[in-house]
Amino acid sequence: MSTTNINEINRNIYDIKNKDEYEFKIKKGLTPEIIKEISKQKNDPEWMKEFRLKALEVYNKLEMPTWGPDLSELDMEEIATYVRPKTNLNNSWEDVPEDIKDTFDKLGIPEAERTSLAGVGAQYDSEVVYHSMKKELIQQGVIYTDMETAIKEYPKLVQDHFMKCVPVYDHKFVALHGAVWSGGSFVYVPKGVKVDIPLQSYFRLNSPEAGQFEHTLIIVEEGASLHFIEGCSAPKYNKINLHAGCVELYVKDKAYLRYSTIENWSKNMLNLNTKKAIVGKNAKMDWVSGSFGSKISMLYPMSILNGKGAKTEFTGISFAGEGQNLDNGFKVIHNAPETSSVVNAKSISKNGGKCTYRSLVRIAENAKNSKSSVSCESLMLDNSSISDTIPTNDIRTDEVEFSHEAKIGKISDKAIFYLMSRGLSEEDAIAMIVRGFAHPIAKELPVEYAVEMNNLINLEL
Repeated sequence: MSTTNINEINRNIYDIKNKDEYEFKIKKGLTPEIIKEISKQKNDPEWMKEFRLKALEVYNKLEMPTWGPDLSELDMEEIATYVRPKTNLNNSWEDVPEDIKDTFDKLGIPEAERTSLAGVGAQYDSEVVYHSMKKELIQQGVIYTDMETAIKEYPKLVQDHFMKCVPVYDHKFVALHGAVWSGGSFVYVPKGVKVDIPLQSYFRLNSPEAGQFEHTLIIVEEGASLHFIEGCSAPKYNKINLHAGCVELYVKDKAYLRYSTIENWSKNMLNLNTKKAIVGKNAKMDWVSGSFGSKISMLYPMSILNGKGAKTEFTGISFAGEGQNLDNGFKVIHNAPETSSVVNAKSISKNGGKCTYRSLVRIAENAKNSKSSVSCESLMLDNSSISDTIPTNDIRTDEVEFSHEAKIGKISDKAIFYLMSRGLSEEDAIAMIVRGFAHPIAKELPVEYAVEMNNLINLEL
């Protein structure tokens, strides 16, 4: 029987470090003058400059969250919030500078584009450096571009939706994002258009003591469908880096959107990302999420089911190793009758790592005949690891079906013994059990990303 030798896999491709060269890097800190300089560098329209400055005011008024992981080591005076690489946006891969191109080549982005994607955007530090989309989608009226281009070419569409799904006063780091955001993707799928092949954006942070604040805005019109994939990674430094991106998703009546993410930040990263979807009548929003890497993660995707018959499903996994505190979960608001939600969350912790599943299910008084099912399972690989489940269930009507199930446990010694009796080493037996535990999530991903997720699990083991 062939087995995977987990010692053969290393993190070298993710820890590629290019020399910290850039065309422009904002000075560290967070002041109105810095925000104005970012706006100037990006050639913002006046409304966006004013938006940034108001968001900064909100940021300064809001308190740091005190209910989750300790964020006291984050010092915004030591973070550069904007880094522009030495290249412009390119539509040809050959025009991307060699060092940046080499990094994305090793991460497999061009190969994935050739084999399984309808469009790709690649961001390096604060700016998108490469973007392409198949001609067939352009002919169907699909828009897929970077956010800066979208603001210039589709100003009304952007202004009507930008940070309306995720308002700046949601929490302190959303306000920070509103002030310093840069890069990200804009997708618009016209009414009735089915995008059969996924689109992907990949975000790579290279510069030390910097932040990445990309903004993703996706609008799927009535009866349309889309699968969007997001990948993230960064090399490891001995100083704190910050990721505070924002994802806004609008899924109109009878539309479908699947949003798949593999987050593989380095273990000096604070990942304070915010993702939210507004779902219309008889529409469906699916989330598939893999959270690896990062020193601290606070990430709780959210679906707001505003239309009758709206549905959402969340399938996610977190893996926390030594020195990691991954506080992840899912939130869903049932605002209309006959809506439904299914949550399947899993976590793995080892070597003292901490995983927390933190959730909210709210079913409003008018959301009669709605259904919600929540399942969270945690697997601890040793006696020093920690796993917590902190659900909040706010059910405001009796005319619903609701269930919540939670399991926390260790790997069975009997299962390990059985596999070892079949010729596996103890190391391979543990790896097989963990991969089996993660399989429900892996099977929801495209093949290339399922392979990457399994590799990341092997890395952690």
